[in-house]
Amino acid sequence: MTATASASRSRTAVISIACALTVAVTSAQQPPAAADAAARQAAQAAQNARPDTPGTGRFPAMKEEIAALPRHVVYRPQNLVAMGAQKLGVVAWGNGGCSNDAASSRFHLLELASHGYLVLASGRILSGPGAPPRAPRAGRPGAAAAPAGPPAQGQLPAPRTLVSDLTDAVDWALAENQRAGSPYYGRIDPAQIAFSGWSCGGVQALQVAKDPRVKTLVIHNSGIPNNGPTTMTGTSIGKEVLQTLRTPVIYILGGSTDIAYANGMDDFARISHVPVAVADLPVGHGGTFQEPNGGAAAAVAVNWLNWHLRGDTAAARMFVGDACGLCGDSRWTLQRKQFPPAAK
Repeated sequence: MTATASASRSRTAVISIACALTVAVTSAQQPPAAADAAARQAAQAAQNARPDTPGTGRFPAMKEEIAALPRHVVYRPQNLVAMGAQKLGVVAWGNGGCSNDAASSRFHLLELASHGYLVLASGRILSGPGAPPRAPRAGRPGAAAAPAGPPAQGQLPAPRTLVSDLTDAVDWALAENQRAGSPYYGRIDPAQIAFSGWSCGGVQALQVAKDPRVKTLVIHNSGIPNNGPTTMTGTSIGKEVLQTLRTPVIYILGGSTDIAYANGMDDFARISHVPVAVADLPVGHGGTFQEPNGGAAAAVAVNWLNWHLRGDTAAARMFVGDACGLCGDSRWTLQRKQFPPAAK
């Protein structure tokens, strides 16, 4: 301010400078990393407060932990009897970050379950309704625990779930289908098996794709890293695993800002022996998992499952033909290869 400025402007400037200094001092007292962590914790707290939703399918869904399956959370229709002759398909799910929070994608998984699927997610309920109180981190009195779900961009924590959790989930489901007295006795169709996962969980799903029981894969915001083999899942895996694919697979990606976008697109380019699609929605690595009922990506996943596990021709129309549902949706970009002649 110049020496000739009026007294009124001087007072205004002094107030403005004082406010700016207050902001600067406050920012200096809270390092950017701490501020980011606080913001993530606040966002997670808001997410945890949201109630579970039953999904939009014909069978309102629920989630539960059961003693007989201690490494998984079960998502299923609430009333199995009300399903009548409709058999359950099975979806084994790997979490983002290979974390053990099996509720981190709960809205998406409840949506799948509401369409008649038994979804078995690795881990336990660590966020949202049904989660236990979260203890502060050791060594930092009063500090809140880190939020559940995928890690911050660029971080690769040690996996808290195993690749084998996906195949173990299918083992359990098929055994329950044959166990007299089980609520799932005779209610599961062994021909309707899928592996799916988000980010690191998607890589887990790719690692077990050769399982002869699986009929399709749904890979969200994921792909085998382009910069060489990775141990993010706890075991080394490289692009060679793509040669083990034996079923149709869809990659659901989040556009160029999705940190897994380049990996997923490279996978798509390399796969030349099974039907493969990539559906791209430019929303970033977080996808639409936290939107009501799992958002647009959940709708795509449900239709892909219904087409490949149940032969649902109405669901297939989202993906097949020049006038397919995703083809005419300006939000999405769809690419396809190796589709059957009648399904292009």
